[in-house]
Order: sequence, then C-alpha cells, then structure tokens
Amino acid sequence: MIKEVIVVEGRDDTVAIRRAVQADTIETGGSAINQRILKRIALAQERRGVIVLTDPDHAGERIRKIIANKVPGCKHAFIPEADATRKGDIGVENASPEAIRHALARVHTSYEGAPSLIDWEDLIAAGLIVHPQAAARRMEMGNILGIGYCNGKQFHKRLSVFQITREEFSAALSQIECEGL
Repeated sequence: MIKEVIVVEGRDDTVAIRRAVQADTIETGGSAINQRILKRIALAQERRGVIVLTDPDHAGERIRKIIANKVPGCKHAFIPEADATRKGDIGVENASPEAIRHALARVHTSYEGAPSLIDWEDLIAAGLIVHPQAAARRMEMGNILGIGYCNGKQFHKRLSVFQITREEFSAALSQIECEGL
C-alpha cells in the first residue's frame, strides 16, 4: 500500500493505478480542476502526502502546475510519453503496471524557489538547448531523470524545483551520449 494519495485525471487512470499498486487516488475530472478538488488534494497532502501522476501531455502539465501552485510540497511522478501511448492515445490509463510502478518508484518532491544546481550554460554545453537535437535530448534526459519532457526553460526550472544534482545530471548526460543522441 502506498502511503500517499495519488492524484490522477480520471477514472480510467485510477483503474490503471490499482492494477499496478495498492493506493488511494483523487481524480481531478480532467483539466477543469476546481476548488473542491484542490481542497481535497490539500487535505490529503496535509494528512498523508500526495503524488501527482498526470498524463504526459499539455493538459496533464496544466493540471500539474495548478496543483503545484495551490498545494506546495507535493511529490511528482512522470511516465514517459512512449510508455503511456497506445494507438495514438496518450494517458496514464495506457501505461503498463510496470511503467506505473517504475514512475512511482522515482518520485520527486518539488521545492519552489530552490537554488538551481545546474545552470543555463550547463544546458547549452549538454546540447539540451540551442542544439539541432535539443528536444530529443531533453526528452531522453527527462525520461532518465524521471522529470518528464518540456521545453528548455521549463526543463531548467524542473532541474531546480526537483533539486537534480550535478552527479545525477552528469550520469544522465553520459547515458544519452552512450545512446548516440
């Protein structure tokens, strides 16, 4: 049984979570997250802790940002897009139990306002921005680090918010370079 309550988008996501692990969920009802749901999430965070596990798409990111702004200190788990896609449909409900367990094993707690351990120049040197393959490299690096895919500016922010260390960054960079990206 997972101690924290897992926040998902819908009923199908809850079913997928329960196939993978024993856990309680709160469903946001999609991207139209309201104050009543945010209050439930805040109470769950106060009492048991919360893990946000939304779809790896624009709507999922929007929900994740709303929750992070309204309920600080939540943990975040990310499923890579490739592991959450079936027949062109992207969502947690499409992820295998193994992919869900893997994401939940690699949760990150957000620390808004935390100092960045990786600077902008590190991203340039790593080919994660201002590089012909920057988007592909960020996607692979985000999957390795368990922080998901995003644009360069948001990627830099996630490195800071989730306090990714230089050692973690360097190890992930070595891995993508070994893969030829």
